[in-house]
Amino acid sequence: MKAQTLPLEKTGHFSKLFLDYLHQQPQLKFLYGQAPTPEGIGRQLAQKEFSPERRALLQRVLQQQYTGLQTGEAVEQHLEALTEPGTFTITTGHQLNIFTGPLYFIYKIAATIRACQELQQQYPQHRFVPLYWMASEDHDLAEINHFRLFGQTYTWQTEQTGPVGRFSTSGLAELSRELPEAVPLFEEAYSQEPTLAAATRRYVHSLFGQWGLLVLDADDAALKRSFMPVLKDELLQQKSHRLVQQASDQLQEMGYGAQIHPREINLFYMQDGLRERLVQEGEQWEVLNTDLRFSEQALLGELEKHPERFSPNVVLRPLYQEWILPNLAYIGGPAELAYWLQLKPLFDHYQTPFPLLLPRQFALVLNKALEQRRQKLNLEPAELFEDPHQLKSRLLQLWSGHEISLDEERQQLQQFFAALQEKAPASTKAFRAL
Repeated sequence: MKAQTLPLEKTGHFSKLFLDYLHQQPQLKFLYGQAPTPEGIGRQLAQKEFSPERRALLQRVLQQQYTGLQTGEAVEQHLEALTEPGTFTITTGHQLNIFTGPLYFIYKIAATIRACQELQQQYPQHRFVPLYWMASEDHDLAEINHFRLFGQTYTWQTEQTGPVGRFSTSGLAELSRELPEAVPLFEEAYSQEPTLAAATRRYVHSLFGQWGLLVLDADDAALKRSFMPVLKDELLQQKSHRLVQQASDQLQEMGYGAQIHPREINLFYMQDGLRERLVQEGEQWEVLNTDLRFSEQALLGELEKHPERFSPNVVLRPLYQEWILPNLAYIGGPAELAYWLQLKPLFDHYQTPFPLLLPRQFALVLNKALEQRRQKLNLEPAELFEDPHQLKSRLLQLWSGHEISLDEERQQLQQFFAALQEKAPASTKAFRAL
């Protein structure tokens, strides 16, 4: 396979905020901690501290979640290493798309594994563990219930609601048998595992376990309990709204715009089949679209008894991630990194180190037929990202040897319609006379 590289700005498909961050424009420095450079990694290593208690908790939860899987040597070594002070994770996250979903899901995990390998060579005194964070608490089924393959759309027909990680896998094994070729990887995962989160862990482990990738489902009561100080603070003090809005306003003043918009309470209330926003109305806390109401005492009692029922939204999820992981860096796409840049004040308030933000890999894959067509058209890689209409017009002009313009025809049509407008009053008068 031949590969060609292209500066991201040449594609015209990336936001100014994302590109300015990668180029370390000084006006953005207050929005992140360390720069995404080798020197930044070194400084991040020096400041990242993670308690033995949290390490032990993370290890225990992951070992429980891997029960029933043949983990393999690389995964076992990384699980054991989590309790060591010199071990750190590099994390990426994504929705639980069925059958892996878009190709960049693979890119993100591959980039995470590769980053750990490179860091291991640079800092042999430490251990670097790649980790995939499953966004199992998301509830937008319409985003993940389908995928396209060879021009055909395959859709998972299910009426389930609530956090998708808890969904039954019913119907997915049957859907896998509709594929043009048998893919045992998916059929086994969807037939042997009861939930979408467990099935996703199984096939991701099958694909990447040999490199020691750990797969975490943070929808866990013990992990949520460790995060309880922030959960309680969010319910009663609601500080995240002000902190994140502050950074959002500064971004907008600089002309960048905001990727996410914080709410007064950035938590959902969650049960099987339910994930709805929590709002405060006077002295009561309500779960939208339900009859659930809590007084302050009842709410705190519910939090103490069932911390797993409180689900961070996009504003608090990154903080939750860094709270429970010995993490150095997060690898994500342009939109993800853009909303992380709104969150630095929140991390500062809770005295949690802000991770390095690293871009995922980007690739356009051309099959043999498309590559032959590109060569025949003599197109440069950057031209593949142009607006299709403009590219076609430019190629037609190039091939014809002269500028292709319909200005003359357009002028003739305008003259024709102008003449019709002049005749219209007389025609109308004659028609009425009849």
